[in-house]
Amino acid sequence: MQTRVALLVFVLAAGAQAASAQQLTPQQAHGRMILTQNCNICHLPQNPGSATYGPRLSKSSANGDEQLMREVIMNGLVKMPGWKYTLKDQDISDVIAYVKTLPEPPPPTARRGGGLGED
Repeated sequence: MQTRVALLVFVLAAGAQAASAQQLTPQQAHGRMILTQNCNICHLPQNPGSATYGPRLSKSSANGDEQLMREVIMNGLVKMPGWKYTLKDQDISDVIAYVKTLPEPPPPTARRGGGLGED
């Protein structure tokens, strides 16, 4: 029974991912691939409900300003490396096109307690 449930969950998840991938343009799909290979570890949660090292990416990243997104991707920020020597201009444009398809992340949940070290 557990095997059937696990298989059903896997099939449904794969189907949902395939459906969302079908809605992407070739440029956005290429941007998704680049983002997954290079940016996933810091900008996307590794487990449901987990935190990220960098800000979650969405269409409002960098206030939705594509030029600012390009600058940040190329030159990096304090803890983020620049990618101008690794990615081509078209690759960066593709990443931006994909990021512009990402929904807003859910608001952070309020923490309980108020003191240091309290959860």
